[in-house]
Amino acid sequence: MMQKAKKILPILMSVLAIVTVTMAPALAKDSKTKKSSYSPTKAAAEATVSHDEKPGPAWRTFNGTVKKIEGNAYTVEDYEGNHVKVYVGQGTKHLRQKKVGDTVRAEITRGGFANSIQ
Repeated sequence: MMQKAKKILPILMSVLAIVTVTMAPALAKDSKTKKSSYSPTKAAAEATVSHDEKPGPAWRTFNGTVKKIEGNAYTVEDYEGNHVKVYVGQGTKHLRQKKVGDTVRAEITRGGFANSIQ
């Protein structure tokens, strides 16, 4: 049994070395192309194409400044300069009505509904 293991071990090591050498350039190329600047706020802005109209599971929390208010939709600019549309309703917890220029902290759903806005 021990002699079989001694014969198989060099073969396994050779196979592992060949796989490593072949995959390394592909993995290095892949890591260079995938390093895009991901921003959760940009993802939130894109996710609000069809928005939620009631509270739901929190997706993310972000801070920013209210730039525009249109009915129940606030356009908030985060500290990176990204604009996110946040929807408020009866289910939104907030202390007072917001106005343009207010700094806010919002917990939003994936669809952009504000569970809370402070």
